[in-house]
Amino acid sequence: MPRTALSREEVLEAAAALVKRHGPDALTMRGLAAELGTAVTSIYWHVGNRESLLDALVERTVDDLAAITPRGRTPAARIVSVAHALRRELRDRPHLVAMVHERGLTERMFLPAQRALAQEVHAAGLRGVRAAEVVRAVQFQVVGFVLVERNRERAPVQSPGEEALWDAEQPGPDPALARALSRPVDSDRLFTASVRALVDGLLPGTTKAGAKGAGELP
Repeated sequence: MPRTALSREEVLEAAAALVKRHGPDALTMRGLAAELGTAVTSIYWHVGNRESLLDALVERTVDDLAAITPRGRTPAARIVSVAHALRRELRDRPHLVAMVHERGLTERMFLPAQRALAQEVHAAGLRGVRAAEVVRAVQFQVVGFVLVERNRERAPVQSPGEEALWDAEQPGPDPALARALSRPVDSDRLFTASVRALVDGLLPGTTKAGAKGAGELP
């Protein structure tokens, strides 16, 4: 029996979940209605046609990325926290982010994170061109890292893989390096190390201990 009460937010939430799981091509008005246990006419009443629904999902994604809040005791730690939050958001919704990009709203989507980063860069004492460089460097680091992660996840199985190639390497001047590269990559740990190193190198007077100032960070 079709539902009699349904909100626009419930429709958008269900539509976003479908896109996250299967991509935008899997989102049909009839399929969404079946997912919600309601009539197709009810979906149209709440969100309009499919294009209007996709536009609403794009706006919702942009709004979600605007909710990133810096955390930590120092500007360096808060910058690292923004980088972590942005990576999580991008990884959590790749299909929705792709829809934002296709509609030419990528720069608008990143603006709130840029503003958050700019505030922390100012708190660290940088202004002008140097401040802009830090904001963009952190943003590019996050986006590039996510793209590499996605590419590795979608790539065909490698034979031999990186682990096997390094495991077969003859002991050289740095056997510990060969052993480490023969193990699967810990993406979370690598991301944290790379962002902290970037922040340490770009902010004035920043130490590694300062970048680790937020206890909640990995």
